[in-house]
Amino acid sequence: MRPLFESMSARLQDLWKRGQAPAASRASRCVCGRPVFFDNSLCLNCGRPLGYEPRLGRVLALQPGPQPGTWQPAAELPEGEPRPLYRRCGNFDSAAGCNWLVEDAQALCRSCRLNRVIPDLSLPENQVLWGRIEAAKRRLVSQLIGLGLPVRTRLGEDPARGLAFDLLRALPGGPPVMTGHADGIITLNAEEADPAYRERTREHLQEPYRTVLGHLRHEVGHYYWDRLVAHTPWLEPFRRTFGDERQDYAAALRRHYEQGAPADWQSRHVSAYASAHPWEDWAETWAHYLHMVDTLDTALSFGLDADSVEPSHAPYTPETLQQPADATTAGFLSFVNAWMELTCVLNELSRSMGQPDFYPFVLSAPAVDKLHFVHRIVTQYRDHPGPD
Repeated sequence: MRPLFESMSARLQDLWKRGQAPAASRASRCVCGRPVFFDNSLCLNCGRPLGYEPRLGRVLALQPGPQPGTWQPAAELPEGEPRPLYRRCGNFDSAAGCNWLVEDAQALCRSCRLNRVIPDLSLPENQVLWGRIEAAKRRLVSQLIGLGLPVRTRLGEDPARGLAFDLLRALPGGPPVMTGHADGIITLNAEEADPAYRERTREHLQEPYRTVLGHLRHEVGHYYWDRLVAHTPWLEPFRRTFGDERQDYAAALRRHYEQGAPADWQSRHVSAYASAHPWEDWAETWAHYLHMVDTLDTALSFGLDADSVEPSHAPYTPETLQQPADATTAGFLSFVNAWMELTCVLNELSRSMGQPDFYPFVLSAPAVDKLHFVHRIVTQYRDHPGPD
């Protein structure tokens, strides 16, 4: 058996060839040559300051700029290329610990300026929760930018169609905060950043997976349905693939929580909750697509090899999909089959630590077809951005 990190598997290499990944690299190097990671703000080897550059999608080693509080890339640049001038995000020294860089006149980075409401930071426990939420949100936003999706704040940049986050925590004795999406505003119950609360909720709802990042990816899926599917030529194909979203949403959710998912949900959906309503099917499928893309991006970034593990099922083929002749089919199948190989490795690693499976889901052929639908929409917007 070859070493796990010896080289990329054939399928991961194929993703490189097809230009599929990484949308957002998770591996960078300091000028001293040591690896640095997405959340780092300081190289632990040489002590050099670091910052994440969202436009370039990587962590940069920094040197002081010409004015106090400014920074420039420390790496050598090609002759004649201007050296960008950055500032730290205004939340760098806050509980958010944001390591992103800002090029424009804004006080906050592209991720932090999406916040409309944050928890009351006079309470120390809220500072901890907010820091965890922001770490997950930065990972989400960096991925959305890397995929070429529209990421504009509702607070000034795009008041009509932009995105914003309300990060709320219920007051003692007050009504609970409901996580959800409405008209571009994503509300997240800050308690979800408390592992004990989240695990209790996961057990109560009998979910195999529940994370802050998973919540954010699911809710932003509702936002992008409004942006990229509703009132577009994709709407009728969506209904053929996911079902008619015009059915009563509140009644569908009430039925799901009272009766549970259909016994055969695994044959058609990525999760039990996806069976509740076509909108939830879309949002769950969208979230899984982002999970898969980011994990494979990370694997590609670090040269992970899954070649030594035999997949537990036959690779998916064009016959799995409703649109087998689509231009995206070959790249998508390389992507989804690489994912199946990789999760075989990652699930075994989790079991070796006595942990739940890294990816505790089984992808049926209809679920893979729905993932392909999401992939086609993301690819079309990336290749032809503009009025959506």
